[in-house]
Amino acid sequence: MRAMQGWAGLMAIVYATLAHGAAPAPSTKPDLDKGKQVAASVCLACHGADGNSPTPANPILAGQHADYLAAQLAAYKSGARANPIMAGMSAALSPDDMRNVAAWFSKQAPKPSSARDASLAARGQQIWRGGIRLANVPACAGCHGAAGAGIPAQYPRLAGQYADLTLAWLKAFANGGRANDVMGGIAARMSETDMKAVSEYAAGLR
Repeated sequence: MRAMQGWAGLMAIVYATLAHGAAPAPSTKPDLDKGKQVAASVCLACHGADGNSPTPANPILAGQHADYLAAQLAAYKSGARANPIMAGMSAALSPDDMRNVAAWFSKQAPKPSSARDASLAARGQQIWRGGIRLANVPACAGCHGAAGAGIPAQYPRLAGQYADLTLAWLKAFANGGRANDVMGGIAARMSETDMKAVSEYAAGLR
């Protein structure tokens, strides 16, 4: 009974966050042409001109939510999210630059991807859809959507993301290397095998 109550309480917290935190509507529309220029001059080497990163070391930004991307750039610039490379890249960007380039990437189409390990992805699908009840790990779909599309400004799109990178993020959440109250607690209760499974499954979502 206590396990069930704990599970229900955790799910209530996760789903309650969906109703809050929406970013205010900007007063002017982002300039996609300027965003394209920023992408070509600042982001190209690591993320590709269209946001389809050529290497698993750097995230795919194509199709990611604009508000989420702009918020992450602001966090890198302020130091709220620590990353020496991204701190340098974002240092010269104005809030308008961030909104413009975020909007540009959000409009780009991510290249199709697929899971590499079918059995691992099958386990990941179970966790994505139903969580891990005995470990009080909620379903990933609760925040990131059944198809991994995420929720604008709140939860990122994970569909099609490099599995190695998603795994690295989960490990960072678990060990405190990346601060996030919700994800830190969830990832800390996952085994590395479960993290790999979820990452593999997300890589094949479209």
